[in-house]
Amino acid sequence: MPTDLPNLLTLSRIAAVPLLVVLAMLQLPWGDVAACALFSAAAITDYFDGKIARDRKLVSAFGRMLDPIADKLLVGAALMLLAGLGRLSLWGLLPAIVILLREILVSGLREYLASLAVGLPVTRLAKWKTGVQMTALGVLLAGDTGAAALGLSILPIGALGELLLWLAAALTLVTGWDYLTAGLRHAEAQDTARSADPSPKTLSSP
Repeated sequence: MPTDLPNLLTLSRIAAVPLLVVLAMLQLPWGDVAACALFSAAAITDYFDGKIARDRKLVSAFGRMLDPIADKLLVGAALMLLAGLGRLSLWGLLPAIVILLREILVSGLREYLASLAVGLPVTRLAKWKTGVQMTALGVLLAGDTGAAALGLSILPIGALGELLLWLAAALTLVTGWDYLTAGLRHAEAQDTARSADPSPKTLSSP
């Protein structure tokens, strides 16, 4: 049900996106801190909604549908904000592009495999990728201005965030390749089965 706690947590991630956009676009130190805090809180719900759903046996089709959508909306909005507001260096745009393209790739693969009634399970490495990615985006949303507002200007927050983003992009390439090869195997199996099963012949009238 949409009103189950796991689904409410998932919906909260979607609801957080417009507020995240507003806070980041203020381009004020306290706004950057608030955007980081909001994004981090939303990212944490991604762990708890799944855990609660499994523990309480509240896994639903609605939740399975909405969970990846909420994640991609949150990540996509954060990446667009960072790029549009100039919070990424020229080199920092590269891992951002890799991450965004991987999200599109996996979405396409899930849609194709769903038509075959085949699931695309999340691997342990993909979970690590998500953790590093969310950490990197949260750090970048705070940025050097947010760090200064918290009295942490001595720390190179922007550089640290981009380093984590590169690490997330590297994990993204590995997990994206794993998902792509899995999709190709299923596609090849479908083509093989289709070629081995001749089309039924039309019987002519006597």
